[in-house]
Amino acid sequence: MNDIPSTEAQDRPARLTVGVVGAGRVGPALAAALQLAGHRPVAVSGVSDASRRRAAALLPDVPLVPPEEVLARADLVLLTVPDDALPGLVAGLADTGAVRPGQLLVHTSGRFGAGVLDEATRAGALPLALHPAMTFTGTSVDVQRLAGCSFGVTAPEQLRMAAEALVIEMGGEPEWIDEAARPLYHAALAMGANHLVTLVAQSLELLRKAGVEAPDRMLGPLLGAALDNALRSGDAALTGPVARGDAGTVAAHVTELRKHSPQAVSGYLAMARTTADRALAQGLLKPELAEDLLGVLSDVADRTEGGTR
Repeated sequence: MNDIPSTEAQDRPARLTVGVVGAGRVGPALAAALQLAGHRPVAVSGVSDASRRRAAALLPDVPLVPPEEVLARADLVLLTVPDDALPGLVAGLADTGAVRPGQLLVHTSGRFGAGVLDEATRAGALPLALHPAMTFTGTSVDVQRLAGCSFGVTAPEQLRMAAEALVIEMGGEPEWIDEAARPLYHAALAMGANHLVTLVAQSLELLRKAGVEAPDRMLGPLLGAALDNALRSGDAALTGPVARGDAGTVAAHVTELRKHSPQAVSGYLAMARTTADRALAQGLLKPELAEDLLGVLSDVADRTEGGTR
């Protein structure tokens, strides 16, 4: 990490002017939360019509300006662009002289730590990585959801108190993540949240095909209980045919999926194998049943792959 300017967090003004570069789903919500804490949004940049609408809804009367103008107006700048766009944005802002010494530069990427801001840090910025572990809709409900939301925080040690204070002001709970651990941290969240949406959407689709009129009403209590049990007990919460070693039931599942939703077969098999491995390691799945189950999964996988060549 490069040297950080000597500006101490306690020497900064209690209330900050706030700018947003990238008016996606995250930036306007965080700026609105900071506004509730007494800070003052002064500028936002956005390119698409959807971005402009979000900015107008969550940050009314805040002017839309180019990114370099956002940095010129704000003490605290939120860089809320897609992960892959962040390094280029930082480099461009630093190269054009847009970064001001003593300016708090905050990105919300889960993948990156504070190091991605190094070029801006060399120009005098104070680098913070504050990633909200929350899914965003791009509406005002996101501001409410920040209450109690964990944030993955990475920053130089001398800025730790400032980073944690900002998270708390937004209603969140700071969780310190080492720079080197950011990709693993983000992968864990993506597995839990993003893949969950895919699994639930597939379940809804299959239930509709099975004739269930209100699949959301059927899944809601079941998934709510499963999530609660998993958070409380981890692998000990595993139930169902894979954890029990019901190889015949699993084979029947795959047969039906092939008929009605072939695209779901590979995902089912991958999750079944992972579930079987974890259940076996925890002693929930008996070894003799695991052998039959894994044999079925292997045979099914071989036939599936053979059919796609």
